[in-house]
Amino acid sequence: MRAILNIIWLLFGGIWLALGYFLFGLLACVLIITIPAGIASFRMGTYALWPFGKTVVTKPTSGAGSALMNGIWFVIGGLWLAIGHLTTAAAQAITIVGIPLAIANLKMIPVTCFPFGKQIVDSDSIPAGTRPIFTI
Repeated sequence: MRAILNIIWLLFGGIWLALGYFLFGLLACVLIITIPAGIASFRMGTYALWPFGKTVVTKPTSGAGSALMNGIWFVIGGLWLAIGHLTTAAAQAITIVGIPLAIANLKMIPVTCFPFGKQIVDSDSIPAGTRPIFTI
């Protein structure tokens, strides 16, 4: 079932969302100080390509640097990518088949806005000592 949902996701919005993440990642890599934001954007772009079967968990080693970078990221790209998720979710929710995809889009918004201090792992292999934020 995950593979079917991922293929439908890819065809009906996932590829465009991933391209948005990759574009913001390239723009963030222009300046040295925003390279971590670019790397986070590339990580989220791969997540946006194939999200079903993945889980977002908190990193136990994240600290004040993650909070600072989350603030910078929100202004640079997080808000704009979240708007992309909202518009894609609205378009997907029009059909019955698209409702699970729209729900997945809405679940991705918190990690889109604040990706630092979070880790994307397979749902089957959640690391010990971490708690899942959400699973798609």
